[in-house]
Amino acid sequence: MAERDPIEIHDGGMHQPGIVEDAKPIADAARKKRRNKILLGLVAAKIVIGGGWYMLHDTGHVSTDNAYVNADSAQVTPLISAEVADVAVVNTQVVHRGDVLMRLDDSDAKLAVLKAQAEYQKARRGFSQTAANSGSLSAQVSARDADIGQARAQLASAQASLGKARIDLARRTELAESGAVSGEELTNAKNAYSTAQANLALAQAAVAQTSATSSAARESLAANQALIAGSTIDTSPEVASAKAKLDQALLDLQRTVILAPIDGVITNRQVQVGQRIAAGSPVMTIVPIGSVYVDANFKEGQLTRVRAGQPVELVSDIYGSKVTYHGRVTGFSGGTGSAFSLIPAQNATGNWIKVVQRLPVRVQLDPRELAAHPLRVGLSMEAKIDVAETN
Repeated sequence: MAERDPIEIHDGGMHQPGIVEDAKPIADAARKKRRNKILLGLVAAKIVIGGGWYMLHDTGHVSTDNAYVNADSAQVTPLISAEVADVAVVNTQVVHRGDVLMRLDDSDAKLAVLKAQAEYQKARRGFSQTAANSGSLSAQVSARDADIGQARAQLASAQASLGKARIDLARRTELAESGAVSGEELTNAKNAYSTAQANLALAQAAVAQTSATSSAARESLAANQALIAGSTIDTSPEVASAKAKLDQALLDLQRTVILAPIDGVITNRQVQVGQRIAAGSPVMTIVPIGSVYVDANFKEGQLTRVRAGQPVELVSDIYGSKVTYHGRVTGFSGGTGSAFSLIPAQNATGNWIKVVQRLPVRVQLDPRELAAHPLRVGLSMEAKIDVAETN
């Protein structure tokens, strides 16, 4: 038989050490069980409270941390080819619309203006001379008409002289047969008749010549009139063409000074003094920080209730949660980001795996909040859209 633990008697009472030691673990286990129950109750209460808050608040919102600041930046490009004479701005510099950004060498442009001005003055004088020629040609036509009249009068006189010489010759020929007229007189009559015939031919040629001269003068007048018909010195084609070349030369001279097209911050300046740049080459970018917006990339499943005009709350990583921006949904992109990537995803294989796509949503920010806390293009944002509001 196993030995029993001895029984100690103290002052009329009995003490059993083995029984006391067995009861202590049981009490600790009971306390631990009660503590676990309390912890489980607290966790359950927290889950219930969190679920209730989510049901009351977050069910009316969709959010994403895949959002970035963007802006419609202005690309600065010279419109003429020239050497850079001066660059007045540096990166990070704030500029306003109309500020001078850079100057190009204007030597060639000034020479082009002088040449165009000379061509323009020459065209104006040419038109004035053409207009003046019309008066001269008109006078020439009148003179040629007078010459025709004179030639016709001479022709009539020659015809009359020829008629008289013919009659004189016939009469003397008849008298010569009877011996009443000498041979010398008959010869003189024949010579007079021949002379009258020659004079008639000359008169006829003169009429023809003066008629031709008059026709040429009329044609010259008509051609000259056609050059100025319906035109003034300012609307003449030659003058207008020369004026257009002068305007182009003046515009090219004006373009040697490049001005800021918008308000913003200079970024990505890539031009130096002395560098020769070609027309259309980008030299710097201006970012309008006062009118930036946010492109928030939401999962396609989150967009079921998103509509244009809904309010948006945004938080920037640069300022943290202490600064909250407010904006509105202004629109949706025409396609997902992957659809417009350099190498679009191809899912025409047998090993196709569906990937949740994201669609950029444009959010316009409050200009007053942007002025108080400026943002820069490319910064990360967190966006939360209130889809409960259906504007």
